[in-house]
Amino acid sequence: MHVPDGFIDAPTSAVTGLVAAGALAVGLRGARRELDERTAPLAGLVAAFIFAVQMLNFPVAAGTSGHLLGGALAAILVGPYTGVLCVSVVLLMQGILFADGGLTALGVNITDMALVTTVVAYAVFRGLVKVLPRGRRSVTAAAFVAALLSVPAAAVAFTLLYATGGTTDVAIGKVATAMIGVHVLIGLGEAAITALTVGAVIAVRPDLVYGARGLRQRLKLRVNGELVDAPALAPAPVAARASRRALWITGLVASLVLAGFVSFYASADPDGLEKVAHDHGIDAKAGEHAAAGSPLADYGVKDVSDARLSGGLAGVIGVGATVAAGSGVFWAVRRRRTGAVAEAR
Repeated sequence: MHVPDGFIDAPTSAVTGLVAAGALAVGLRGARRELDERTAPLAGLVAAFIFAVQMLNFPVAAGTSGHLLGGALAAILVGPYTGVLCVSVVLLMQGILFADGGLTALGVNITDMALVTTVVAYAVFRGLVKVLPRGRRSVTAAAFVAALLSVPAAAVAFTLLYATGGTTDVAIGKVATAMIGVHVLIGLGEAAITALTVGAVIAVRPDLVYGARGLRQRLKLRVNGELVDAPALAPAPVAARASRRALWITGLVASLVLAGFVSFYASADPDGLEKVAHDHGIDAKAGEHAAAGSPLADYGVKDVSDARLSGGLAGVIGVGATVAAGSGVFWAVRRRRTGAVAEAR
């Protein structure tokens, strides 16, 4: 779904750039309410994990592949405002370091892949958890459906942007049919990855999953023949910190392994947008990426001849850069929140 330079005209790209800038400003402000000392480190890790999993293209149909967009996963794990920031950090790293997604189209990509997917996914997720039984399985099921719907929603958003400012003359009906059709299939992969990841985190630290806050069932005790809520037990601070550290290290190692090793076995077929663009001529005016000369362009390290080593090193560097950039942003946001709370007192 990474839109290259030249697919969307300059006026539309400029407008989406303003929309993206506004979304990031709102996201920074909203993230101050979502992040605390427990979840701020997790947010940087979520960005790195999304970067790593986006390198794992999976086949969907007829020479087409797909990959995680990540909006649903980020929104459910760390909150919708922080989720927009997480995916935006990933897109920025990909565009600048790896020449993936046009720089003039950065506003288009943030609007489509960060804003639309996060807003749609979290709205669907919150609606489902309100009607489903309270419990971990309901959170995982809601995450699956939310992620599934977020991907075709992004395809619809791209179609509307193309209808407004597409640089080639292709019937909008053909674009819509092809984009939505293939991205429904990609959405199934997105849903499976999101549900598995959310379920894994809930299994070890449900208190760190933003979308699961307030959904845990209280233990019931029978007193004088009536069921009453048992008093909540406060977790041991030291044990909680150790558990968060273990989760963070595990997540980082998993991200490094996925990007540095497993990515070599990912599908080499074009992703949904690339396939549709090639088949229907949407890419006729695509321009060369401004960062095409980057030493990491196309997810390989320049002058490293071995393809496996080149791609693995690029993936590891990307995970490191993303976790550093994301952690820096979210640390600064949490610090602003801490300062605001202190002033309020």
